[in-house]
Amino acid sequence: KPPGMTSHDVVNLVRRLTGMRRVGHTGTLDPGAAGVLPICIGQATRVSEYVLGMDKSYRAELSLGQATDTEDAAGQPVLTKPVPALTPHGVELVLKGFLGKGSQIPPMYSAVRVDGERLYELARRGEVVERKPREIQIYNIKLLEIRENFILFELDCSRGTYVRTLCKNIAEKLGSTGHMSFLLRTAVG
Repeated sequence: KPPGMTSHDVVNLVRRLTGMRRVGHTGTLDPGAAGVLPICIGQATRVSEYVLGMDKSYRAELSLGQATDTEDAAGQPVLTKPVPALTPHGVELVLKGFLGKGSQIPPMYSAVRVDGERLYELARRGEVVERKPREIQIYNIKLLEIRENFILFELDCSRGTYVRTLCKNIAEKLGSTGHMSFLLRTAVG
């Protein structure tokens, strides 16, 4: 999926190209994100629930110093903090601290449903609701590059992991604030 399209836009495009009605994606990929978005067509839509539960791999860029309301580059700035001096060793230690099982609270700007409504719909109306933490697991996380106030890293994680929220949490552990400025899903399953 290229950046700028919603997962549903991709489904509609595939419907038009194939002329088939039974088309579905296997897990939302944010509009600003790019990469692997498995699409099931026709009778293959029956396997979508299995693909949905598979682990995912990503390459992400964390922009330090400024937090946004959506936790990604599409949002409005909400907080600015200075960025401490970064060293590869220090950043790697922080990243490794996220390995293993943990929990995350889904961001308000997410496709999670609460009482039948998507959280992003509530967030757009200015509403904030209590969200239940979800169990996640980070299997692997690797620093690729530090460039000024940007950190590029790769990770393998369980279904339901919000990389935007992980970026926010990494920035906080580094003593600053931040948001996810780029996301590429490199693998599903």
